Amino acid sequence: MTELLSPKTTTSVGMDRAADPPDPAAAREALRRARDHLLGLQEDAGWWKGELATNVTMDAEDLLLRQFLGIRTAEQTAETARWIRSQQRPDGSWATFHGGPGDLSTTIEAYLALRLAGDELETPHMARAAAFVRAHGGLAASRVFTRFWLALFGHWPWSQLPAVPPELVLLPSWVPFNVYDFACWARQTIVPLSIVRALRPVRPLGFTVDELRTATPPSRRPRLRTRSGVLYRLDRLASSYERVARGPVRRHALRRAAEWIVARQEADGSWGGIQPPWVYSLMALHLLGYPLDHPVLRAGLAGLERFTVREETPDGPVRRLEACQSPVWDTALAVIALSDAGLPAGHPALDRAGRWLLDEEIRVRGDWAVRRPKTPVGGWAFEFDNDGYADTDDTAEVIMALRRTGVPAEGAVLRASRWLLGMQCRDGGWAAFDADNTRALLGDLPFCDFGEVIDPPSADVTAHIVEALAAENFTGTVPVRRGVHWLLRAQEPDGSWFGRWGANHVYGTGAAVPALVAAGVRRDHPAIGRAVDWLLAHQNDDGGWGEDLRSYRDPAWIGRGESTASQTAWALLALHAAGHGTGEPAGRAVRWLVDTQRSDGGWDEPQFTGTGFPGDFYINYGLYRLVFPISALGRILDARADGLEATTGGVAATAGGLEATVTA
Repeated sequence: MTELLSPKTTTSVGMDRAADPPDPAAAREALRRARDHLLGLQEDAGWWKGELATNVTMDAEDLLLRQFLGIRTAEQTAETARWIRSQQRPDGSWATFHGGPGDLSTTIEAYLALRLAGDELETPHMARAAAFVRAHGGLAASRVFTRFWLALFGHWPWSQLPAVPPELVLLPSWVPFNVYDFACWARQTIVPLSIVRALRPVRPLGFTVDELRTATPPSRRPRLRTRSGVLYRLDRLASSYERVARGPVRRHALRRAAEWIVARQEADGSWGGIQPPWVYSLMALHLLGYPLDHPVLRAGLAGLERFTVREETPDGPVRRLEACQSPVWDTALAVIALSDAGLPAGHPALDRAGRWLLDEEIRVRGDWAVRRPKTPVGGWAFEFDNDGYADTDDTAEVIMALRRTGVPAEGAVLRASRWLLGMQCRDGGWAAFDADNTRALLGDLPFCDFGEVIDPPSADVTAHIVEALAAENFTGTVPVRRGVHWLLRAQEPDGSWFGRWGANHVYGTGAAVPALVAAGVRRDHPAIGRAVDWLLAHQNDDGGWGEDLRSYRDPAWIGRGESTASQTAWALLALHAAGHGTGEPAGRAVRWLVDTQRSDGGWDEPQFTGTGFPGDFYINYGLYRLVFPISALGRILDARADGLEATTGGVAATAGGLEATVTA
């Protein structure tokens, strides 16, 4: 610790400030400010929740949904349009993440929303948007979901969309292409979408979009002897069936699909706590005759308000929607961070958080039980009300968090640990929501051109679960050993790990290294050494780490990007676990965190470092920029070793424990 934090005795002329070791007092003060800022964000009930920001398709589709249902108001439209305009790029497009390139489908949907708001074609921002769309292939080049929205309003032929027959819901779970072959987020979208596709509604939009069309040649059919060619022709057969589907089988399928949807509505009115199935479920049920005042639809529409963020800006009030919410995840990470910062078990803030987390335990069976019928219930989900879809990643983090709070939680932790053990996949890894959901063929179906549609094991999720189970003394068990071997096999040739749910290799590596070390892998193991070498090779000149989301599609971006607080912290957590927390690279990273911290204790991070669908959909978690730097600084400073003085009201505290650590 002294090696990391002691001032240098010599200096070099012209040496960049990032090369200097951090001042001990400055590092301690940065941790104190960050810790107090996080404590001040806790809700009285015990939870934390940062805004979960995505892109403007959420807001555009909200207006289109309201137009379709006939409930769009002038106030909603004006506030949403103001937000969408504020996010437009100089070239007229809209991106899927901060600083990213323009995205065709996102731009088309934003354009439609602004046309609903009355923006004229001739205005400069609309002309630039239309020009961008035409230059990138026009409506015909957009993703399937965008063309579904166009078809709803008569601007794309239903016959030219891929088939999604509702009879899928009738297939038993052992038949290929049944709904449980799809990831939970995909199946929840596909079932209501199949109803909409079958009924082919057309509602008025009030304008045309001819200015977005281009004279593009028809796309060539894939060769028959290829997998894509076979699936394309199966889609054409299904489309032919769709044109003639009538009678009792179709009526039965529509009724079963509706029952499937209604049975999965959450207590907050959502479906899965995420936007796509929510929107399509509301439309599907309404098309089947559910009136807007029906309890299911009324709850669904009311629930959207809970996901709506309103903000005053110099240009007037804006309105935007969160694609989902992350209170359980945020609370677990906040507890771990505060504990890393020195808060002792039993501290009032940790006690409130622990009791709230216990109340959020899920004790009912969800869709995961289709593949794991004998696995006992337990665990946690991501959202306030998402009981149908517990996930392994949240469950692992909550287990580790509860052990930091001092709240009695033996029963809940035991149930959750058993559930995690039961959710291990055949290959030894863990996925987020389901077990053995790996039928990759589904991604080649014509209507699956956006986002991941299966839920295979991933390095980051597997790492979190291995770390949690190791903390529960399962290190020597067969499941944990299999998880460790899975992680070692999953390491990339360059020494990093792919990050499924965070950006990207920095996230995967930041999760895998601490987990392997916690599970007993020696720090001098070659895999740990390769990971450290990869991290050091990708440290930015300013001392931080960053990885642009384009790394999911372009390998040239792997490990490259502007330094961010969260990604710098992930790298530090890995270096610390590997025994490199006292070296010069870690010192430069601490210096970067100290120098870039805001006066209120937080960090600015407009960059998106969370991942929904690699290559397609990204997330900016509002608390990542705070909780992970706190954990990294706390572990580097060894804040837990000396504890933290008791606080008044859960906010104000002194850093006596940190003083003792640094001066030791």
